[in-house]
Amino acid sequence: MLLSRNRYFFILDLLLLPAAAVLAFVLRLDVGQLAGARKALGVFALVVVPIKLVVFYWMGLYGRLWRYASIDELVRIIGATGLASALGAAAVMGFAIHAWGVTSFPRSVPFIDALLTLVVAGGPRFAVRWLHRRGTVIAGGGRDRQVKRVLIAGAGDAGAMIVKEMRTRPRSGLVPVGFVDDDRAKHGILIHSTPVLGNRASIPELVEEYGIDEVIIAMPSASGSAIREVVRVCEKARVRTRIVPDLSDIIAGQVRVAQLREVQIEDLLRREPVRIDSSAVDAMVRGTRVLVTGAGGSIGSELCRQIAKSSPSLLALLGHGENSMFTTANEIARSWPDLSLHTAIGDARDAERLHHVFDRSRPQVVFHAAAHKHVPLMEHNVGEAVTNNILGTLNVLRTCERTGVERLVYISTDKAVCPSSVMGATKRVGELLVQDAARRLGRPYVAVRFGNVLGSRGSVVPVFRQQIARGGPVTVTHPEVTRYFMTIPEAVQLVLQAAAIGSPGEVILLEMGEPIKVADLARDLIELSGFEVGKDIQIEYTGLRPGEKLEEQLFVEQEEYVPTKHEKLFVLRNGTFPMLNGPALILAVEDLIATARGAADETIRQKLKEIVPEYQYERGER
Repeated sequence: MLLSRNRYFFILDLLLLPAAAVLAFVLRLDVGQLAGARKALGVFALVVVPIKLVVFYWMGLYGRLWRYASIDELVRIIGATGLASALGAAAVMGFAIHAWGVTSFPRSVPFIDALLTLVVAGGPRFAVRWLHRRGTVIAGGGRDRQVKRVLIAGAGDAGAMIVKEMRTRPRSGLVPVGFVDDDRAKHGILIHSTPVLGNRASIPELVEEYGIDEVIIAMPSASGSAIREVVRVCEKARVRTRIVPDLSDIIAGQVRVAQLREVQIEDLLRREPVRIDSSAVDAMVRGTRVLVTGAGGSIGSELCRQIAKSSPSLLALLGHGENSMFTTANEIARSWPDLSLHTAIGDARDAERLHHVFDRSRPQVVFHAAAHKHVPLMEHNVGEAVTNNILGTLNVLRTCERTGVERLVYISTDKAVCPSSVMGATKRVGELLVQDAARRLGRPYVAVRFGNVLGSRGSVVPVFRQQIARGGPVTVTHPEVTRYFMTIPEAVQLVLQAAAIGSPGEVILLEMGEPIKVADLARDLIELSGFEVGKDIQIEYTGLRPGEKLEEQLFVEQEEYVPTKHEKLFVLRNGTFPMLNGPALILAVEDLIATARGAADETIRQKLKEIVPEYQYERGER
């Protein structure tokens, strides 16, 4: 099929190829001989011109972007010209001159015609290449500016937006050559005058054929496996990859060339994009006073960002780390200058400080994200884990009750399920305290569980990146260890959704997808960094650390998990383990807190197990 931009070359060939035939006779014969050669000239032109057009079409000379022509295109033109001239000469000399009764035909004419055909076919095409190159360099701000040829993976809305942006901003130095898309129905069509050239498997051939410098992945709704496949194909083709921003930016029509970024590990692990009922979240937050504890942390700071988008009447930030709180507060103030913002430095273990902060901000909705989270570290700091994760939660709940907080969301973890670590057990106690307060007060106080969060401080991805930057090795505890992973924005969106739909005392579970081998995660990060596993960077297995499991559990057998109206959220209705509640729970928790202030770690663990009977740990010194 002739691409629309090549119809002009077809028309030009239709005009210039006969002219080349005429010129071949003119160059070969004297002026006096031309009159007698008119019949031979007519036969020659009538035979060779159609043959050349057919061969040119068959060789793909009418299906290319000639403004990006390279040495490959020159070789193709030479080959097409040679083949067409040979077939034309054979047809003319073999039967045409005899069939039309031509008595005299100069045998050197086909050779002269072949040279002229090469000029006629190659000249206009490479002139387009030269003019485009010259125009692009000038538009880009000078002859020294490097222009990159770009292939876009994904011929959807995001791809169309990024191509339009490139064309309207030539100073970006990016020139769209074409798209690749696995939808065969799109192959051959033009999007903003840019053709869809094939599928993702054809990227290596297209990179070589068109001299591609960079592949831009414009597939915001694709799965992690699809992104991973494109990245690996590009690595095979030795071409750089970048990716478009988040789906929310695509929807808002805010895709900019300046927003393109390197492919990150989060892109390789993503599942179907989480879609929340934004109206329910807006209704909960808009015009209300919201307080976030642990606001300087990874989850807490993202909660603040997403809450600020829904226009609360006041957003109060509470956290213990001065530097992280300073960073979060400045970002929120800069991005939402009209938002009423209160920032407080304080520890949830300090009941008096909590009372002061709550009395000042009078929150209606509280997100309790402050906690110690590192499993191995808490195994060696048992008392600190108890006082921070349990006493802090108890103080927050009591302050919420005293000030009439209408709604509370407690951030829990999958490690609270049949815990094998101090951290998991303390978070399970926090869940029990939230459920007890909700039953007693009849308010929608809920706990939300989810797994590991990619990119949070101290999590596995930043650690792996630091190890790669040092030249390795990358350390993994066990070759078969698996974890559930979510991105920070995805986790926070579901936390907000859970807050909007949760009923008193519910433990809400976020659907985490399939568990991922940590070793695979390490391997992907090494390859994304441009290294080869086992050659440039080694993976070392160090053994499971105290409190760690080979795999985490989201569901416990015999427990009932009920789906909610949101497909990514489930509710735990009942448990199989005996649980303390009411005054007995509070007495046991207060006893645990008192023990944690000075007793031996083993004694604290025993007290924890009295409250959380499913807690399993290795006895003895650690």
